[in-house]
Amino acid sequence: MEQTMRWFGPKDPVSLSDILQAGATGIVTALHHVPNGQVWGEEEIARRKAEIEAAAQWQGRPMLRWSVVESVPVHEEIKTGGPNWQGYIDHYKQTLVNLAACGVSTVCYNFMPVLDWSRTDLAYPMPDGSRALRFSQADFAAFDLFILNRPGAAADYDEATQAEAKRRYEAMTAEQAHQLARTIIAGLPGSEESFTLENFQAVLDTYAQVGDAELRANLYHFLREVVPVAERVGVRLAIHPDDPPRPLLGLPRVVSTEADLEQLLQAAPSPANGFTMCTGSYGVRPDNDLPGMILRHGAKMHFIHLRATKREANPLDFHEADHLAGDVDMYAVVREIVREQRRRAATGLGVTHIPMRPDHGHQMLDDLKKQSAAPGYTAIGRLRGLAEIRGLALGIERALPA
Repeated sequence: MEQTMRWFGPKDPVSLSDILQAGATGIVTALHHVPNGQVWGEEEIARRKAEIEAAAQWQGRPMLRWSVVESVPVHEEIKTGGPNWQGYIDHYKQTLVNLAACGVSTVCYNFMPVLDWSRTDLAYPMPDGSRALRFSQADFAAFDLFILNRPGAAADYDEATQAEAKRRYEAMTAEQAHQLARTIIAGLPGSEESFTLENFQAVLDTYAQVGDAELRANLYHFLREVVPVAERVGVRLAIHPDDPPRPLLGLPRVVSTEADLEQLLQAAPSPANGFTMCTGSYGVRPDNDLPGMILRHGAKMHFIHLRATKREANPLDFHEADHLAGDVDMYAVVREIVREQRRRAATGLGVTHIPMRPDHGHQMLDDLKKQSAAPGYTAIGRLRGLAEIRGLALGIERALPA
């Protein structure tokens, strides 16, 4: 695997130098300053690429490269089939052409409606004193039912969840309720949108006529438009799964299971139409067989996020575990990745060192004192995860027959 880390640009408190010292050689980043739906110009892309390559040189050669774009946002009008969706699709195509012209050829994206990845606690205390990201179904329901007051929300929760949500909401201070809402809707690191409570319901209302079938149809239309362009210019598209992998806020989610993935790959058959294997997102669902998904669909696996989530007593609750713990069998996952890379090397088909990044590390050690560090993306927790995965991969490489 090509070892990479996510970098949020020049204002990221985790510097390119930090990432290099962690042992990564690839950078995963995006042009976060370009508004959603607008074309990424070649000049802007080239400037970011040059910044990465200039960060560290050895014997006249860059030690870091821009390996993966995460993400080129898919505009909400593409997801809803809004009146301007074709124009935004055309912008997306041109961005892919411009990225290819600058030598950036792997693009991660997602098709989650309105919200990107969602959590209810960004500093969940772990037994060892570190902090993790967590999703609580009851806390999310408290937001949905009593803070947002979404019409019809009660139909999405059973009576026990509603009762627990009410109890938790009534025990909250005004500041705690505000913080919960802010955590859910104000945008997490890498999120493509940020909302206020006042405009959030209006955004949800744009999906009033978009259910599961409509969202799938819009996704597959988008793919049939952009995949031929990506294939022509040599770009690999890697869709990220839903996080959490289930409907939220009455909105459909259509990239949550292996069946979803198979349908998506069949909608636009092409080497360019692939996926991001995010073990944390897919792993929240016990019905997702992660090693089996890699075994069956590995040829289309263009990017990898390795992290482990841990389901709690309520199986809809989960937190980010250590990279080698939790409900993800990381040994079995990495073993299948190594086998897929060997298959590619033997056949000459596909990128043999698939870009991988450790995802959502714990806030720990000195990073506990750095309040400005992005939740889930502090330096030391990801460094630990990368080191553990690197060692695991090396052991598997050595143990498997040549």
